[in-house]
Amino acid sequence: MNEFEIVTLKSGMKSLRSLALRETFHPVTGPFAEANRLHIGQQRLVERCAAAKETFVIWDVGLGAAANALAAVEALVCGGGRTEIHSFDKTVTPLEFAIAHADELKYPLPHLDLLRCLIAGRCATSGAGIGWFLHHGDFRELIRDESIPGPDAIFYDPYSPGVNREMWTLEHFQAVRKRLDFGTPCLLTNYSRSTAVRVTLLLAGFFVGVGHGVGEKDETTIASNRVELLEKPLGSRWLARVLNSTNAAPLRGSDHARGPISEEDFGRMLRHSQFCG
Repeated sequence: MNEFEIVTLKSGMKSLRSLALRETFHPVTGPFAEANRLHIGQQRLVERCAAAKETFVIWDVGLGAAANALAAVEALVCGGGRTEIHSFDKTVTPLEFAIAHADELKYPLPHLDLLRCLIAGRCATSGAGIGWFLHHGDFRELIRDESIPGPDAIFYDPYSPGVNREMWTLEHFQAVRKRLDFGTPCLLTNYSRSTAVRVTLLLAGFFVGVGHGVGEKDETTIASNRVELLEKPLGSRWLARVLNSTNAAPLRGSDHARGPISEEDFGRMLRHSQFCG
């Protein structure tokens, strides 16, 4: 419990900060505001869940202090469809810390019983017809488990590539892409606006677009297995910026070095169906 501290953001909201990794959860706007702007709104979550003919599955990658998942629970409280939230994390320590400091953070307060149930039993049920499942371990290994249903939505919120590179590599995103069924439209929302991350997602087989701005970021990143789900797909102007970027090389393995994109990788990206024609 001494791995984190409560910090006050510029917005006046409270959030968690990892002392070891020196990263703040949901910086600037705060946990719930960012979760709703970045994930719930962009995913058109309420609309898509209501329209789903079968169980709508959310992958919550990086449970952390549960702000993203709880924002989904609150958004879907009046929803009519069956929803499953599958949260992935190596540790529940930040969630336990958030529960212990719920009075300061505010957003966990209405859901303390639900959160404690999730930690104790690795699953919990909301009265809104939401099943919530906690998968404790390395997400890269857990997604090989075919008993975990494929997603309709992915809230992708691990620590940044600077301290958690293995969750951002080309090889990893290729594995995530393989778990998506083309017959099931899926959106992945993420806080990054990095050119290298976008290049990596494209080379992994995703369609990639410009996501909504959050806090001090004027844009973020959204990806999908269906280009028609993207409001603003990356286009020719972005490709021109890639050629001029000094940090556009896709992230590969643990020995990745920052640098411009290679001619070979740029050629592969140009052959992506997002840019053909």
